[in-house]
Amino acid sequence: MSNKQIDWSNLGFGYIQTDKRYVSNYKDGAWDEGGLTEDANIVLNECAGVLQYAQTIFEGLKAYRTEDGHIVTFRPDLNAQRMVDSAKRLQMPPFPVERFVEAVEQVVAANADFVPPYGSGATMYLRPYMFGSNPVIGVKPASEYQFRIFATPVGPYFKGGAKPITIRVCDYDRAAPHGTGHIKAGLNYAMSLYAIVDAHEQGYDENMYLDSATRTKVEETGGANFIFITKDGKLVTPKSDTILPSITRRSLCHVAKEYLGMEVEEREVYLSELGDFAECGLCGTAAVISPVGKVVDHGKEICFPSGMDEMGPITKKLYDTLTGIQMGRIEAPEGWIHVIK
Repeated sequence: MSNKQIDWSNLGFGYIQTDKRYVSNYKDGAWDEGGLTEDANIVLNECAGVLQYAQTIFEGLKAYRTEDGHIVTFRPDLNAQRMVDSAKRLQMPPFPVERFVEAVEQVVAANADFVPPYGSGATMYLRPYMFGSNPVIGVKPASEYQFRIFATPVGPYFKGGAKPITIRVCDYDRAAPHGTGHIKAGLNYAMSLYAIVDAHEQGYDENMYLDSATRTKVEETGGANFIFITKDGKLVTPKSDTILPSITRRSLCHVAKEYLGMEVEEREVYLSELGDFAECGLCGTAAVISPVGKVVDHGKEICFPSGMDEMGPITKKLYDTLTGIQMGRIEAPEGWIHVIK
């Protein structure tokens, strides 16, 4: 699809093939020099490690046009480092942080015409990923890998405004202690598909996963971290070794403390205390913050005072401040905004 055919104001959150993507291959103990290609297809042996034992990891970040016309990305070095951590956990060769950022630059620059205009609400979504590519029949790590990044323009996550969602306490476990919940592995998301489809069929927007050891503490949704606002205006985020360390959450915590003067606390959050919070939200790359109006715990409704009509006032300030930083309307902390062109 040509960028000239795209109706930016009505763009959905889906895949549109763009002109170029980045590919680098790992073989004989080293990554090759890599580069851009127009070929969007991948050819693999039927016994490839990724197909047999799900040895694959990924990242997600965005590029967008700022108010002054630049094309930028937001903290790509943190995505790069998180991918290094993910690779190490699955016995994959880390793709160097510097090369990751350079590859992002190349993909964005090569597809600059697909970066939506400022003010459209749309952005360019970038998906770096890596997988075992050589035949592996015994249960062991692959010896060859492919690292790729593709780009696709996406519309705003919320059309018509961010309306609070309803989530349920899930009976399924997302991650076990000492497992892979803290990395961005494809296998973590595969196991969540049954639970999210079931939640949607039951009329809920998302799942709230609890810790698998005691099932008393709030973890995450599987695709986003939780943030809570106390009735006295404190930001609280769950602390757990099985939660993915969200870059958006870390950024929101900094914004809350340094820009809004809020007290920030990362601690264990118990299901039994949800009714004590004034606001709740899910945070991640796609939506920044998705407001939560209600949590349903096996028929028991836990309603937040912020209500089901609009984002809570403090959550809204957090959202407006972080998106203002990303779009160039508010001065960013050093190193947060990476200018492509």
